[in-house]
Amino acid sequence: MDYEFTWLTLSILVVAGIFAGFINTLAGGGSLLTLPALMLLGMPADIANATNRVGVLLQSAEGMRGFNRHGMLARDALGPILVPTVAGSLAGSLIASYLPATVLEPVLLITLVIMAVVIVVKPTMVAPPLGTEPLSLREAPSGYAWLFVAGLYGGFVQAGVGFVLLAALAGVLRYDLVRANALKMAATAIFAAVALVVFVARGQVLWIPGLVLAVGCMIGVRLSVKFAISVPQNVLRWFLLVIVIAVCIAAWLR
Repeated sequence: MDYEFTWLTLSILVVAGIFAGFINTLAGGGSLLTLPALMLLGMPADIANATNRVGVLLQSAEGMRGFNRHGMLARDALGPILVPTVAGSLAGSLIASYLPATVLEPVLLITLVIMAVVIVVKPTMVAPPLGTEPLSLREAPSGYAWLFVAGLYGGFVQAGVGFVLLAALAGVLRYDLVRANALKMAATAIFAAVALVVFVARGQVLWIPGLVLAVGCMIGVRLSVKFAISVPQNVLRWFLLVIVIAVCIAAWLR
């Protein structure tokens, strides 16, 4: 399938990527911007959904590297967290890959709106009190279910998966927002890679727009990691709420 790329459309992808990379690192919902940007090129929902994963993978890897460099990534917690998320991602990406585009598009849009509404209605689920000690999955076994659902949703549609991961990492396992975001980026990088392998095998990834989008995403990530580490937790919580409202509006307009 051929698409005509112009400086305007490629510029739109870079700008969308910068904003998406920034808000994905701090919360989630960046794909509410990048999916419509890819669809502006005339891509059907299944191709846009697959191509979007290139930017998601590279921005998540860059975010994980940035948080780790600042000592904010709890590497010892990664193994147990990745098992249920990767399993869910594989299942979700297979479902998304085989669904017809005519079915996927309305499902995609409905899930975006539902996720945004849930986070607006109950934002406190991703904002544990300052000084809260994180729990292990052994101490909070419900985290396994949350992480599997996050992987399933992320493998299926990606958009808004950061909210689900934060609900598991901050709401259930009680990590503070900075460390929860660091773990979220690591988990997203791994299950985005799993999903991308499925979509590449199915021939659904367009590499040129995907890599252009990724350039913008990585710029946004570098800016947001510095922001997340430097601002106080209470400011970060309010910023998170602003992002939620913004992505709800984006989902509604889309």
